[in-house]
Amino acid sequence: MKIVEMKERTPLLVQQLLDIWEGSVRATHLFLSDSEIEKIKGYVPQAIREIPHLIVGESDKGIPAAFMGIDGQKLEMLFVSGEERGRGFGKALLGYGMDAYGVDELAVNEQNPQAKGFYERMGFRVFKRTDCDEQGNPYPLLYMKLEG
Repeated sequence: MKIVEMKERTPLLVQQLLDIWEGSVRATHLFLSDSEIEKIKGYVPQAIREIPHLIVGESDKGIPAAFMGIDGQKLEMLFVSGEERGRGFGKALLGYGMDAYGVDELAVNEQNPQAKGFYERMGFRVFKRTDCDEQGNPYPLLYMKLEG
């Protein structure tokens, strides 16, 4: 695995990351309907293009397999392709973000217990909960901070 900070966000890269996003969401966000995923998918390319720090985990073949976005010290997004889940990409990327950018805060869907457990194993603890997501949808968010 290779970790690469992406300054240029080409249409090909955005599409590759959108594919990773969709596969990851379909595997972990079981509370979302197909139509909700399609609606959210419309916003993802803009988020990928505009996030201040976009970091990609590449497979041994040099193909994007995971990515994260960081704004300040907050992890805004972290997605791993279905084929690469459980192989250390998430841990490596988040560790990189913590070391390089001081990432110490994030939000995760309460209905995504796999992600919540992952972040807890990485040292994050819930400090706040909301009843809705940022778009006002009825998907509770858990806000987490790095302990210590």
